[in-house]
Amino acid sequence: MWPMVVFYALMSAFTFGTADFLGGFSSRKNPVTVSVFWSQSIGLLTVLAAAPLLGAAQIRSADLLWGIAGGLCGGLGILFLFQGLSTGIVAIVSPSAALTGAVLPVLFGIIIGERPPLLTWMGVVLSLPAILLLSYEKGGRITHIAYSLRLGLISGAFFSGFFILLSRTTDASGLWPLASARFVTVPLFLMVSLFRNSDIRLKAGTRRITFLSGLLDMGANIFYLLAFRTGYLIAAVILTALYPAPTVLLQRLFLQEKLTWPRTAGLLLSITGAALIGIGG
Repeated sequence: MWPMVVFYALMSAFTFGTADFLGGFSSRKNPVTVSVFWSQSIGLLTVLAAAPLLGAAQIRSADLLWGIAGGLCGGLGILFLFQGLSTGIVAIVSPSAALTGAVLPVLFGIIIGERPPLLTWMGVVLSLPAILLLSYEKGGRITHIAYSLRLGLISGAFFSGFFILLSRTTDASGLWPLASARFVTVPLFLMVSLFRNSDIRLKAGTRRITFLSGLLDMGANIFYLLAFRTGYLIAAVILTALYPAPTVLLQRLFLQEKLTWPRTAGLLLSITGAALIGIGG
């Protein structure tokens, strides 16, 4: 039987990818920061409702501070990613952000003394290029390569900060670090939206999709929290970072988007990598 860290991390990847897919629909009719603001707001309500049910043996101020710091990193990561996707080369921004967001936590896991089995490392080695291939997009202008790469790396660094900082919270804190993270990101995206003079009201026909995206996004965060608390941080981060896989499959299923050879290869590598990580434990 696969260890729980694999189950929770794969569930995190699935719900993250589904949330991103739904969020894409919302962002087509609403300003991106407005969609994220409402999504994050629903996530805050979700975790506030779930946290008392799951309980917490002891809520330390340090755990809440780790959550706040992680939330700030995650919010900044999204802002830089959106900036890169809207003004840079998607084929460079997205893969570099995804790969950086996975590699730095793996290095952190090694630094703090994690030593997974050989099969797990083999799965990690296969999953890293899978993340790159799953995030690959065609197109772009050569003159923007350095600019796009810079934004992608900055975004990925902030995403890795979210993964790492949240991993420093204790099991006894329950879900409250996620709540403290949302208390930072919700006003952050509200202020950015207002600064850009965006109408913060969601367009008709996008509310349910946006709210569902926010619910699933928080579910993904909860699954990630459970993942690193039940196994290696390295395994939790790598498997969670495979979230583009369900997005690609949903785009193929509902939008009839063609599966390019890089994404097909990424899917195959991600399945093999996840299997090896699961077997290795």
